[in-house]
Amino acid sequence: MTHIPSPADELRLLDAELWQLDARRAQLLTRRAWLVAALQRSSAGPAQPTAPVPPGSPAPPVPAFRPEATAPGVQNALLLLGGVLLTVAAMVFTLVSWGHLGIVGRSAVLGAVTLAVLCAPVPLLRRRLRSTAEAVAGLGLALTSLDAYALYEAAFPAADGTTYAAVAFTALAALWALYGTALAALPGSAALRLPRPAALTVAQFALPLWAVAADGGPHTITVAVLLTAAFDAAVALRAAERTVRPVAVVCAAGTGGWGVLTAGLLSVDAAGPGAAARAAALLALAAAIALGVTRSAPGAGLATGTATAGALCAVVGLGGVLRVSLPGEWAAPAYLVCGIALLAAVRGPQALRRGFALASGVVQAGAVLWSAPAVAVALLGPTAWLGRVWSGVPADARAAVATDAFWPPHAVTVPLVLLAVAAVAAVTASAVRGDAWRPRALTGALTLTWAAVLVTPAALQLPYAVGLSVQSLLTLALLAPASRTATALALGSSLGLALLSLAAEPATLTVLGALTAVCAAAAWRGRSTPVSAAAALGYATALACAAGAAAGWRPEHVALLVLLVPAAAALVAARTGDTATTLAVEATGGVAGLVAIGLAVLDLPVLALVLSLCAVIAAGTAVRPDRRFAAHAAAVLFLLASWVRLAAWRVDMPEAYTLPATLLALVVGVQRRRKDPHTSSWTAYGPGLAATLVPSLAVTWYDPAWTRPLLLGATALALTLLGARHRLQAPLVLGGSVLTLDALHQLAPYIAQVGDALPRWAPPALAGLLLLVLGATYEQRLRDVRRVREVLDRMR
Repeated sequence: MTHIPSPADELRLLDAELWQLDARRAQLLTRRAWLVAALQRSSAGPAQPTAPVPPGSPAPPVPAFRPEATAPGVQNALLLLGGVLLTVAAMVFTLVSWGHLGIVGRSAVLGAVTLAVLCAPVPLLRRRLRSTAEAVAGLGLALTSLDAYALYEAAFPAADGTTYAAVAFTALAALWALYGTALAALPGSAALRLPRPAALTVAQFALPLWAVAADGGPHTITVAVLLTAAFDAAVALRAAERTVRPVAVVCAAGTGGWGVLTAGLLSVDAAGPGAAARAAALLALAAAIALGVTRSAPGAGLATGTATAGALCAVVGLGGVLRVSLPGEWAAPAYLVCGIALLAAVRGPQALRRGFALASGVVQAGAVLWSAPAVAVALLGPTAWLGRVWSGVPADARAAVATDAFWPPHAVTVPLVLLAVAAVAAVTASAVRGDAWRPRALTGALTLTWAAVLVTPAALQLPYAVGLSVQSLLTLALLAPASRTATALALGSSLGLALLSLAAEPATLTVLGALTAVCAAAAWRGRSTPVSAAAALGYATALACAAGAAAGWRPEHVALLVLLVPAAAALVAARTGDTATTLAVEATGGVAGLVAIGLAVLDLPVLALVLSLCAVIAAGTAVRPDRRFAAHAAAVLFLLASWVRLAAWRVDMPEAYTLPATLLALVVGVQRRRKDPHTSSWTAYGPGLAATLVPSLAVTWYDPAWTRPLLLGATALALTLLGARHRLQAPLVLGGSVLTLDALHQLAPYIAQVGDALPRWAPPALAGLLLLVLGATYEQRLRDVRRVREVLDRMR
């Protein structure tokens, strides 16, 4: 039979097995540490016979420090430091020390040392000491630079400094290149990494210095810089040495960027066709270099980037020529035409086409940014009329939008620029099929067209009425399609139209009435219903305010007219089948109600009427099953209306304000207790009872009359009895507490009289007697307190 151990026995067995496993694991870890230490000692020197370490013995100590740098790294650091120190020493020797030798003697000594140092890498390379050869070669290159300076001081002190510098940089570049090539040609030696990249770096200054030495102007110097960039690009594309190619790429980018920036500035600053043509020729040279690199570039990204740069150079050059030949306002369209022409002018590889398309996009984006200030003024400028309502019709559409803003110069062609870019976007959208870019292009085309139409009246200085008509037609056209973008743009143009109409009373009433009708019709037809419906109610609110002001009504009387909007919103919200539309309509109606309350706040009787009407609207909304929560808003509004009416009647009795709130709260509490019998009496009745009892009790303590304390005490007694009868904590505790405090307040004068009549020893005696009685009946009182607490706990 199989023996099954008890849980205690099985637990002891498991503990014993785990202890043995831990002990064995510790032995294995100790042996492993010893083996690791032995291997490290064997790698550091010849292996020594070691005796085996018995299991369980402590592991040999592991070395605490490890090398933080590799041997080649230390070697290179030492060589670099040595080369730098020797170069500094040579400079000090040439410029400061050994003055008794004279500049000629020092030059001779320095030349001999330079020749020896330049020859030193040959035996070093044969011995395969490449790093040392690199360091010595770098020292030799630095010494040749010092030789050039010494030669100038010794042999050519009267020569032109710029010309000598051009000769020196040219000679040094050629010498260093030949030196690196000669070392690479040695049998059995590899090419050094330093001489030829250094030669290429020095060569960057040769042609520009020759141009400066020849008294060349900015155009000549720019040509020299661009030719240097072309040479760098050719080296980068043709060089086989890996150390030369990155340096050539960096030099080509830096020098080419310098040349293109200079040529661009010359084109922008050109004041006549001749100067613009010369700058365009420079940019054409830069474009030719870039396009030449595009055709030979090894990667698609590099080819696209150089094609983009070349196309932009061509646009800037040709656009500069057109700029000086046309009036100032046509400068931006001239550049834009050149940029758009890139889309049709290219025929070639994909990288070239992509680069030209990217350059065209950059030019178009720049044109749109140039147009942005005028569009911003046309869109945001009308907000200034909020502080100048009905102050008079402006001179024209530009004066209407630029009342407190600066209209940008040369902005007459802004609509043309925006329409041209929109047309390109539309053509692009029509050419793309089944792609994610198509809806984006269509959205961009629509937005740019809207901006062009919006800014046209101000750009052309059309009459004020024509400007209003243009924006009205624009709003109507954008409300026709069922598109979110179109609706958002329509809302923006309608807001601008409404603000512009504030200049004159007839325009305000006409525009606000038309916008209300148009937005309502759009919502009825299902065109972006939530936004259209909310806009219709918002413009209706503005129309009510404008109509009341036009009729000469006081603000509190205008508030009664504005209340028609929330009433209409409540009726419309009950008949919409869309949740979003319902929420938008109700939110807009609520805002209109707040506007009405704000208008009537200075006249208390009218404010009470407005609050009551708002409460009626909220109560009507609460009839709907899904809007029962509106009943709470209706109750609050009715309560506020009653308070305002009482304040208008100058009623200062607190009960007049608190009793309505108490009645409403108690009604709500009763309904809640009926729905949920487990609701606490504090939740159901506590707030309502406290709303009246607490303020009345506070006033009673300062009321010399007897009417309020008597009524308050009677009410508190009734509540106490009701709480005891129905076993409810809130009425019992609140009523009893108020009754006790009210009784103490009424008996306070008599207690004070009794205190004055008693002798001085009576109070301490009475206190001692009371303590004795309490001590004698302490246990019974505790039992009674526990019974009272249990009774209160059973109440709800």
